[in-house]
Amino acid sequence: MTGGITSPDHGWRQADHGPATQRTTKRRRRGGGRGRGEVAMVDDVEFTSYYGRQIVKTPVWKSPDVPLYLFLGGAAGSSSILAAIADLTDRPTLTRVGRITAGGGAILSVVALVHDLGRPERFLHMLRVFKVTSPLSVGTYILSPFSAAAGATAAVEILGWFPRLKRFGGVVSALFGGPLATYTGVLLANTAVPSWHAAHTQLPFVFGGSGMAAGGGISMIFTPVDEAGPARKMAVAGAAIELAVVHKVENDHGILSEPYHEGRPGKFMRAAKACTAAGAGLTVLAGRRRWGAVASGTLLAAGSLLTRFGVFEAGIASTKDPKYVVIPQRERMAAANGQARSVTR
Repeated sequence: MTGGITSPDHGWRQADHGPATQRTTKRRRRGGGRGRGEVAMVDDVEFTSYYGRQIVKTPVWKSPDVPLYLFLGGAAGSSSILAAIADLTDRPTLTRVGRITAGGGAILSVVALVHDLGRPERFLHMLRVFKVTSPLSVGTYILSPFSAAAGATAAVEILGWFPRLKRFGGVVSALFGGPLATYTGVLLANTAVPSWHAAHTQLPFVFGGSGMAAGGGISMIFTPVDEAGPARKMAVAGAAIELAVVHKVENDHGILSEPYHEGRPGKFMRAAKACTAAGAGLTVLAGRRRWGAVASGTLLAAGSLLTRFGVFEAGIASTKDPKYVVIPQRERMAAANGQARSVTR
């Protein structure tokens, strides 16, 4: 599959005395007695790119800053929606918990983002231009009003001031909550990172469902069970969406799904699915009991966090091996050539 990709007759020029782009070793097959005169040779090919360099640059985003930003934004966005629902259905404790979670998550997500950027003024520079075709630009203009509204609402909720302003801020943050929970999936998929881009139609749903599971789970932990009905429903629905779509991400994209199963990303993804499935099941079975609400909420929040780390690490891993760029490219070219031949016949 990968043989000859970097050979001279395939268009890649190799400089004199440069590092080999394919390292081939020959191994004599043992077997048969002396005098049979049969020598079988097997080539072992180790695939590397030209001069051993990556084809796609690894993003400069840092861990744990970016995975934490993804998790906190999703939890904050879904919590703001949950708080608005609780306010309309007269659940004061759930309303308070949702607003504080949304405000705290929004502030911490901005802190994680600024820390990743290195200097606070870089975040302010992102506000100078609004470009509708750029997920990063659009996301900045989602995060900024959401953080302002959710942070102000959480502050007046804690202080007990301005009840009308509190409700207005809650509505504004809820309007931006859904886009905040999902735009990060669009942001990752819009890059050239192979295993993110391949799942461009699925990552927003993964992050949206994961955010619902986290927001609902955190609210279950701090809310009396008789008020936590909407939180339980949101958590179970989000977990179901996350598990279903993650399954497609891990299995529908051929070789580009491989990083989600292997190494460090694979460990994160397996742990995430275990926590999310266990948390959803425990919510259904024991979510109306205090211990069950705390345990299932903790599992759901942990599963959401681990999903973010797993997706992030899988994308990073896919940039470091050239096969994740070249093999899908050759498959697309072969498919296009096959279609062209069928049309000309």
